[in-house]
Amino acid sequence: MHKVKRAIIMAAGFGSRMQPLSLETPKPLIKVNGHRMIETVIEGLHKNGIKEIYVVTGYLKEKFSYLTKEYSQLQLIENLYFEIANNISSLYVARNVLDTDVMILDGDQLIQDPTILRAEFEHSGYSCSKVMNGTDEWLLQLDDKSRILSCSRDGGQQGWRLYSISRWTATDAKLLRNQVEFEFQQNQHADFYWDDLPMFRYFSQYQLFGHKIDANALREIDSIQELIAIDSTYQGVIDEK
Repeated sequence: MHKVKRAIIMAAGFGSRMQPLSLETPKPLIKVNGHRMIETVIEGLHKNGIKEIYVVTGYLKEKFSYLTKEYSQLQLIENLYFEIANNISSLYVARNVLDTDVMILDGDQLIQDPTILRAEFEHSGYSCSKVMNGTDEWLLQLDDKSRILSCSRDGGQQGWRLYSISRWTATDAKLLRNQVEFEFQQNQHADFYWDDLPMFRYFSQYQLFGHKIDANALREIDSIQELIAIDSTYQGVIDEK
């Protein structure tokens, strides 16, 4: 059994689909029913004993500085490439902490059940939930032991929806670090998602598993409309804009 020693939270992006709110507030810092999304992530990690946390910032980076005062073991890592590169750049700037059992996850999601961030795990892999009626999100196919057999970027009718929460053994984390360095630095593939590397480009070099969760355990809010559906107080703000 492995145990997560640290977490890397991705929080560098623009959040363009959350405009106009994201013009002044980075998406992970937007409040949903009174709680900043990234704080539900951090507090969920703390409840599972994971307190060594690295937050990768970029857009409006200064807005995140308060986190280091509220959470003593939290550090910020600046992504200088966020304006010109995809999120592979965020893992690239955090690559030096990819040397132990680690969790990687996005900061712009609402954690509703902290148990999905448990520290203990057996195999590297991604959190996922059952899909029966179709999705356009990345969709996994698993075998009867939950090993990931394939992933579709375009979704599909049945399978397991992939979420941003992933866990990596120290061995796989170091392998991922080397691949990120090679692809971003040597091959200059700034347009990649970092997940492209283990899920597609180097899939055969890993044995990845699906960590099954309930779809209601978290909420990914990708647009203003989805935000309003959860927190109706924003309707007036948007109407004014």
